[in-house]
Amino acid sequence: MSQLSVPHLLGIKNLSVQDLELIFQTADNFKDVINRPIKKVPSLRDITIANVFFENSTRTRLSFELAEKRLSADVINFSSSSSSVKKGETLLDTVNNILAMKVDMVVIRHSSPGAPHFLAKYIKANIINAGDGTHEHPTQALLDAFSIKEKLGSIAGKKVVIVGDILHSRVALSNIFALQKLGAEVMVCGPNTLLPKYIGQLGVKVELDIDKALAWCDVANILRIQLERQQIKYFPSLREYTLYYGVNRQRLDALDKPITIMHPGPINRGVEIHSDVADSEHSIILEQVENGVAIRMAVLYLLAGAGIEQ
Repeated sequence: MSQLSVPHLLGIKNLSVQDLELIFQTADNFKDVINRPIKKVPSLRDITIANVFFENSTRTRLSFELAEKRLSADVINFSSSSSSVKKGETLLDTVNNILAMKVDMVVIRHSSPGAPHFLAKYIKANIINAGDGTHEHPTQALLDAFSIKEKLGSIAGKKVVIVGDILHSRVALSNIFALQKLGAEVMVCGPNTLLPKYIGQLGVKVELDIDKALAWCDVANILRIQLERQQIKYFPSLREYTLYYGVNRQRLDALDKPITIMHPGPINRGVEIHSDVADSEHSIILEQVENGVAIRMAVLYLLAGAGIEQ
């Protein structure tokens, strides 16, 4: 079996172009599997995987759990809200206690940037980053890139704009890394207050006008406003944000070409994206959800083959 060059999936930054292509190729095979009448394969029958979520998640957690069950792995679900973390237990102690139950892989989401990297140094298991703070969300970037490739045939040379709350988004950073590695041109678009100061150093174009950004791109990946991460007001009101940055049918109809619309979810309908766009023929939002299971199956399968080098 071909292997990844890394024993963990901590971020897109650590992956080579060959790793990305291997994940896509493997996901293609698993997509066939999940569209069969019997959707299970015994690939990870002897593997136990712990889903350790210190932050709320619905889609990512369900997607990982479904991917694990499709591969016949044994699954343990851990939620910090009902655990000893509430009693003051440390992250390392929590995970070591889970590992004492002979777990082979840990899928972790944590509010602190770098939490998966910290665990990878100290524990003997494959670590998969399911989102760390506002840092990275590698499997989301992989499924987004895979969805673009599936829709447009290739990623190299394509123009992709990421619109919205770039400042608080781990999806944006992972997407930028993945798309650039695969040869796409990347632009970010949003209010100045929601663009990080360092963004220009990442080799992306910056555009404050949504209509110019949409006219430039082949693909628009629309991000939601992450109000739960915002400690201060970054714009006057949601109504004003929608007026200036909401993607509606009128904006799409004004373009002289069709573009592909994406959204990592959950969608705030009527805020960053309108229903007449989210549910339109331009949208591949539901394809992203389906591809998420195939991509996560591919990552789990390939990391299980990589083992842990100590």
